[in-house]
Amino acid sequence: MLPQELIRAKRDGRVLSTADIDAFVAGLTSGAVTEGQAAAFAMAVYFNGMTTGEAVALTCAMRDSGAVLRWDLPGPVLDKHSTGGVGDTVSLMLAPMVAACGGYVPMISGRGLGHTGGTYDKMESIPGYVAAPTMAKFRSVTAKVGCAIIGQTADLAPADKRLYGIRDVTATVESVPLITASILSKKLAAGLQGLAMDVKTGSGAFMPTLARARELAGSIATVAIGAGLPTTALITDMDRPLADAAGNALEVAYAVDYLTGARREARMHEVVLALCSEMLVLGKLARSTRAARAALQSALDTGAAAEKFQQMIVALGGPKKFVDNPWRHMERAAVRVSVAPSKAGTISRVDTRAVGMVVVALGGGRTRPQDPVDHAVGLTSLVGPGDIVGPDRPLAVVHARTDAQAQQAAALLRAAYTVGGKQAPAHAPVLDRITA
Repeated sequence: MLPQELIRAKRDGRVLSTADIDAFVAGLTSGAVTEGQAAAFAMAVYFNGMTTGEAVALTCAMRDSGAVLRWDLPGPVLDKHSTGGVGDTVSLMLAPMVAACGGYVPMISGRGLGHTGGTYDKMESIPGYVAAPTMAKFRSVTAKVGCAIIGQTADLAPADKRLYGIRDVTATVESVPLITASILSKKLAAGLQGLAMDVKTGSGAFMPTLARARELAGSIATVAIGAGLPTTALITDMDRPLADAAGNALEVAYAVDYLTGARREARMHEVVLALCSEMLVLGKLARSTRAARAALQSALDTGAAAEKFQQMIVALGGPKKFVDNPWRHMERAAVRVSVAPSKAGTISRVDTRAVGMVVVALGGGRTRPQDPVDHAVGLTSLVGPGDIVGPDRPLAVVHARTDAQAQQAAALLRAAYTVGGKQAPAHAPVLDRITA
């Protein structure tokens, strides 16, 4: 079927055959399918959805568009994926923690998408760190250290890499089948034996309602099982930034503080432990999530997890003793401005997506796939619902390149917060657990 005829079929609500999907994905990979056709396909899927069979076919076709890794390791090969949020730094702590408990985590991460930060961009904040190594290097670091966090390379799911960038700038990010296929094609290509999914919900999530988050979690779990990958999905709250920092280098420093015990926010700690525990149980490294939590806490308390993070950084070209003082190596923005609220009072609501867009406006995210990212800019000391703000407690500290950028960011940030009024109900950090 010609690409335009396949697009027409999906536009009109027809079910695509596996052969047609395979051919379209082959065209994405070779370049025979144009950017306009890829965008039209994404929009047709956005409006008309896909059956489970179509989603499995799309996932497997994108997996098979490049290399598929096979592992021979003494422990289980595990990973986690988040649908994205603001201040979602979980991956940076999770990978070394699971590695310290006997798992192997070959984490293939994405760049920032829309208002959400990307793990790939965060790791590129570290000078010398090679976030796009050869497959041979990726495999050797994973085997030696137990974890390697890299970006998507041309070798793994190249069809997804192309479609991913197009979705970001065509308002089709939120499509459940496209999210499902994008996530799982990369994870299946990595040769995983177990996957923990973190599906965000709330004002800073691509799935803002709990019902939509459950729909996506169910889709991922069902399609993953259909493609042969044991998966558990947790639904977690994104009605406020998960960390009090947002921005690439700032989140790396936050992760180091967490791993070393310098600072661990309760909400972040709960989400990290919950996801890591699911991974250890999936990999049969713990009999229960309770036993898994004890092992993970021990990995933090003994410094084993922080040491794994340091070993990974060095193995992928980063600085020695990075964990001892990250700011000795990473670039910092020159301008820092505390953002006073428009009035004193208690925060009743946060538009978390708008907070993420402040980071994008500063240059810490992208409006086009080819845009560069400024790793130094962002926000720290972010407050959340229930916090009291005023002259002595700002909404956040803006890290910017210029005074003009800082003032623009401050105005956008004030608009993202509601001070006073009816208090929104508090949500637990982990809201639900979904299996196929």
